[in-house]
Amino acid sequence: MRLSDCRAPLFALLLALPLLSLLPATAAAQLPSPLPEPVARALAQAGIPEAAIGIYVHEIGAEQPVLSVGAERSLNPASSMKIVTTYAGLELLGPAYVWNTDVLMDGALQGEVLNGNLYLRGGGDPKLTLENFWLLLRNLRARGLREIRGDLVLDRRLFAEEAQDPGQFDDQPTRPYNTVPSGLLVNFKAVTLQFIADAASRSVRIVAEPALPQVQIVNQLKLSDGPCGEWLSRVKIDTQGNADGARLAFSGSFPLDCGERQRSFSVMGHRQYIGALFALLWRELGGSFSGQVRDGAVPDAARPLTSARSQSLSEIVRDVNKYSNNVMSRHLFLSLALGAASPGMAVAAPAAPATTAAAANTVRQWLALKGISAPELVLENGSGLSRIERISTRNLGAVLLNAWGSAVMPELIASLPVAAVDGTMRRRLKSSEIAGQAHIKTGSLTGVRSIAGYVLDAQGNRSVVVFMVNHPNAHQSQAAMDALLQWVHNRDSNCCGRQQRTRTGKK
Repeated sequence: MRLSDCRAPLFALLLALPLLSLLPATAAAQLPSPLPEPVARALAQAGIPEAAIGIYVHEIGAEQPVLSVGAERSLNPASSMKIVTTYAGLELLGPAYVWNTDVLMDGALQGEVLNGNLYLRGGGDPKLTLENFWLLLRNLRARGLREIRGDLVLDRRLFAEEAQDPGQFDDQPTRPYNTVPSGLLVNFKAVTLQFIADAASRSVRIVAEPALPQVQIVNQLKLSDGPCGEWLSRVKIDTQGNADGARLAFSGSFPLDCGERQRSFSVMGHRQYIGALFALLWRELGGSFSGQVRDGAVPDAARPLTSARSQSLSEIVRDVNKYSNNVMSRHLFLSLALGAASPGMAVAAPAAPATTAAAANTVRQWLALKGISAPELVLENGSGLSRIERISTRNLGAVLLNAWGSAVMPELIASLPVAAVDGTMRRRLKSSEIAGQAHIKTGSLTGVRSIAGYVLDAQGNRSVVVFMVNHPNAHQSQAAMDALLQWVHNRDSNCCGRQQRTRTGKK
């Protein structure tokens, strides 16, 4: 920004002072900050009115925000709500927090044979992947267990089974992001299909992982020429099934240029999926199992065999924020209801099953202790995958400002996508000078777009930036959001009385 650019707003302000003096003090204080011209232009081109947005920019350490437009509006933040959940989790549970999945037995182990039931007790692990589940079973085999003559009993009671329809949100019940939380969640309850173009045979192969017998794959795809592009738009998918099994049928064309592509499907019920996967992996490991798979509680007399520890929370939040993992976020949110709390919080003794209502109360109490009053806050599941969750840009900005002074700030900021580098921001702003200089969480729903995070400007000053759009044209708002990020990065730090700093932070 040139010095003349700085003088222009000042000159305009001087002209306006006589008019401002005629307004009541409260009215003058409520005058909105003007939108930066590139942002206003991009919003106008997208057909998005100022009444549908909220913007809040506040330099860390400053007394007043740099920019505040519609900042008090209660808006749907989409996945930017994950910032509240992950920050709360890091402070209340601690960066080293882990979830345990326990394996127990209630019968006699004679040699390699268990004459009794085997129990899997879920601890709410958000990321018990296929690989980690296989390692858990491999550990059982290494301890000498081969044949199980009783039942496999799944204790999934840690989280309440609240009435939830995975297809209610967007009529996509097989998309993994709609998977309902469970105290014992394995591999996100997903089957990943690899679509492989075979030029030699002019055919398309579909490989499932895991290859569950209960999931039937019908492949009627034809190999086609031409660019890959939006390959899924050329594939017709017919899904049928219930909790016990599924049929996935594919027809249409798959371009040779695509090479290999993949898509995951969340199918079957939690109990049925775990049972099918256990039987498959246990057999591959040389074990045998002839009992039933059922839900139930672990009896007090059961004896522990082994357990699996999750990644630490500091690692988990990176997946939650960088890749906007809704299921993991919902697991973390529910874990906040289990009673672990930071000093000063009067939380009741831990109790299961955890409910979303209890988790929301924990978050509100935590915010209140920080002096953040957010009466507009609505929490449904803490992930932003919701039509009713609400927060203002000012209060989400307040959360980010507070986080900067927290002991867990390094873990939180490292979990946010870096502009033009990784996560959901990896393809944005690549040709801009802001590339690599902003840690930004994104949010996206039909009719909703948002960004929230931290921007380092050209003089080494860091600002909190929050921008939300709730409008039918929200999907066209990316240019306006990117323009705001660039404006914050490039604005003149000498303008209007601010002292300039170098990258080292020295004045």
